[in-house]
Amino acid sequence: MIRAAVFDVGECLVDETREYGTWADWLGVPRHTFHAMFGAVIAQGRDYREVFQEFRPGFDLYEEREKRAAAGQPESFGEGDLYADVRSALAALRENGLWLGIAGNQTVRAGRILREMFSHDVDLIGTSDDWGASKPDPEFFKRVADAVPFDVDEILYVGDRCDNDIRPARQAGMHTALVHRGPWATIQWNDREARELPTFRVEGLIDLPDLIGQFNDPAR
Repeated sequence: MIRAAVFDVGECLVDETREYGTWADWLGVPRHTFHAMFGAVIAQGRDYREVFQEFRPGFDLYEEREKRAAAGQPESFGEGDLYADVRSALAALRENGLWLGIAGNQTVRAGRILREMFSHDVDLIGTSDDWGASKPDPEFFKRVADAVPFDVDEILYVGDRCDNDIRPARQAGMHTALVHRGPWATIQWNDREARELPTFRVEGLIDLPDLIGQFNDPAR
């Protein structure tokens, strides 16, 4: 039985195309070049933060975030950056009686934005900066499990990455859903883990209400 669904943020709820474009602009790199290097780093199984090192060795992401904010160009996202099915999927899941959460590797600033956008739609909003633990660290998923008022095997964690989302959530004892969008899911989609580990593989979040309903059906 799945009683709770907890969602990753980037490339699950939020389309990060615009935001990564602003990072290319900040670095003074053509956006097409930045995106090509981004895909190459992911395909090589490297940490996405190494993209910045390719263009500026010694780049400190947290320091640069502060510099951007001081320059009046902070990282940001809004309603226009949400994937088109986010609101309808959350509403349908809530109507079906599921407990809902959002938890991802996000900054304190991003956490504030998420609370402004989703505080009336979900029961939990947690970030890695809030908890002092980042995915794929098992401690992050322990924090998720501790915050959800159901057993860990009644939680569905929804994300776009096998390495950061699906594998560690599965190891924590949760059900998982891999959503096919964004660079990570596009690159990883046909990998063995992507085919075998998730409870569900979905093209969009709007597929989840029916799939969870079928999964929870005692007649299945």
